[in-house]
Amino acid sequence: MKKISDENMSQLHQITIALLSALIGGFLFSFLKFPIPWLLGPMTAVLIVSNLVVKLHWPIQIRNTGLIVVGYSIGLTFTRDTLITMTAKLPSMALMTILLIFICTGMAFLISRITDINFPTALTSSIPGGLSQIITFAEETKGIDITTVTFFQVIRVIMIIFFVPFLIFSPLFSKEGMEMTSGVIQNGGEQEFFPKILLFAAISVIAALIGKKINLPTAFLLGPILVISFLNVSGVQGPPLPSLILDISQFMIGGYIGLLLKPEKLKHKAKIIPVALFSSLMLVCISLGMSFLLMWQYHFSPITSFLSLAPGGADQMGIIGHELEADVSMITGYQLFRILFIFFAVPPLLKLILGLSLKKKELK
Repeated sequence: MKKISDENMSQLHQITIALLSALIGGFLFSFLKFPIPWLLGPMTAVLIVSNLVVKLHWPIQIRNTGLIVVGYSIGLTFTRDTLITMTAKLPSMALMTILLIFICTGMAFLISRITDINFPTALTSSIPGGLSQIITFAEETKGIDITTVTFFQVIRVIMIIFFVPFLIFSPLFSKEGMEMTSGVIQNGGEQEFFPKILLFAAISVIAALIGKKINLPTAFLLGPILVISFLNVSGVQGPPLPSLILDISQFMIGGYIGLLLKPEKLKHKAKIIPVALFSSLMLVCISLGMSFLLMWQYHFSPITSFLSLAPGGADQMGIIGHELEADVSMITGYQLFRILFIFFAVPPLLKLILGLSLKKKELK
């Protein structure tokens, strides 16, 4: 199918078609009961339409709004119980995170040797984190191929979506060993939503803008996470968000990610696609293997251990854990520690690597 001429399309029309495409994709994935339908549905629909039919446009302000909502939601999961959990298990969290990143660094080195992908791009592609978080981070870092990073991260998300249910229904993850949820994810009816949410919305926006001002990595996500987490631990709790608002935030992020996926710009597809599939499978398997260490050391249930270390986002893993009656506080603690560690430790590492790469080129 030939693309419609971009000259006949105003930016408003491009945005309108993008929103409609994303909406159809979200409803379709929701109707088919696919996991995370309002993230993957819009992402898939926008990807298809933009690459086969017409050029689309998705304002970054929409994406940033979605990130603020997700940041607020993740911040709410950081309670005093989570803080106590993270403090008590800090050595374990640090060890598991550093070990996982060390393994990812080794995988990135091999990927950069096997393919023509530069090491910073390979490393960012291999880093285990939330889809929207890592892509946003990659987009804000110079010298990284956003198309390649997005491709690797999306492949991993899809693999997790199909791999986790397979594991859950296997004998390894029998429900007999699961703990009951600690109640971190609360029912939306327990607190007054309006007008309290307006105050916390303003706080989240201000936190994001300040984070952007001080060059905080992925400021529109990490800013609200840090501020809302601090308030939550201090006893100033915001109201939980209804599932509808969370779906809308995923819709805002999913459409934007769909436009980042540009298969035509992916170099050496025949070589990169198998590498992306294999590396994603290896990372999931490595996380599963490491989860046995948590089961042995702390007697966590299999599902709690795996979701604590699974290469997904704190929000997605927390939701899955809640649905399966796992220990959400533990899962959130490990996932948030890894996200914060990655956000603060990886950027300086990448800058150092990029600086050394530039010096080598200058010497040549």
